[in-house]
Amino acid sequence: MTNTPDAASFRGAVDLSGLASRPAGQPAVTDAPPRQTLPGLIYDGTDENFTQFIELSNTVPVIVDLWAEWCGPCKQLSPALERAVNDYAGRLVLVKVDVDANPQLAQAFQAQSIPTVVAIIGGRPAPLFVGAIPEQQVREVFEQVLQIAEQNGVTGSVSVDDTAGAEGEETAPEPEPEPLPPHHQEAYDAIERGDFDGAIAEYRLAIAQNPADDLAVAGLAQVSLLKRLSTVDASQVRDAAASAPKDADAALAVADLDLSGGHVDDAFGRLLDLFATTDAATRDLIRTRLVDYFEIVGVTDPRVIKARGRLASLLY
Repeated sequence: MTNTPDAASFRGAVDLSGLASRPAGQPAVTDAPPRQTLPGLIYDGTDENFTQFIELSNTVPVIVDLWAEWCGPCKQLSPALERAVNDYAGRLVLVKVDVDANPQLAQAFQAQSIPTVVAIIGGRPAPLFVGAIPEQQVREVFEQVLQIAEQNGVTGSVSVDDTAGAEGEETAPEPEPEPLPPHHQEAYDAIERGDFDGAIAEYRLAIAQNPADDLAVAGLAQVSLLKRLSTVDASQVRDAAASAPKDADAALAVADLDLSGGHVDDAFGRLLDLFATTDAATRDLIRTRLVDYFEIVGVTDPRVIKARGRLASLLY
């Protein structure tokens, strides 16, 4: 889980020095109008542009989604966040931060695990939750955000400028998204319900029908990780691994935590180190888990290529 960041922890990424001294609960003082017009409700946040979202949070709560391209739980959570923010029709704004591309913001938010979701209200960060949660719970959290925002005097909203570019120009309609293959859609629906076993079964059916379905293979690895993480206590897992560094089950469990928290090299290194010193049966377990990790992170990722090369050298 993350530590709770405060305003001072953002220095170096954004300047919150003017807000850091404001007592908690005191309404923000801002000249911003109660309703602003923006190009949209969902943005990509970067180390360079994040200050503008801090300023916007004096008018409307800003939800920050810290994610990474290789993170399976992130891909499950992000659509739920986007739908919920759109449904609030301007009372919330969503900013998505790729932690790999924006290390200053990742450090500022102390994002030890991803996805991490934080609210910015009147310039102040308020940690919300870590990990993928069902959409209904997302909406319940957003209701609490709006209540806290009201208590702090942040009661504005934004409207979306959906005019069509230059005068006289027509905007082409957005193409309809391609429908997912049936078993993939069923798997996504099962994950949304928290039914990881059902999602695993659907991905296995997809693979049985088409062994070359790389998306199903990656999806199966991702949802299997979600299932394992759903029943563990992080502190107990790390304590067990520290007290028994050669125990395969403990190493596999803590590697899951490392991977889900974005510590990809740590997860790979931990398992590869153990692989080099253990018996054949344990090696098979570790190799299988590493192959799953490679699918989750992405087989073209440089970290995967490096780890795969080390694994090959240990095998042969």
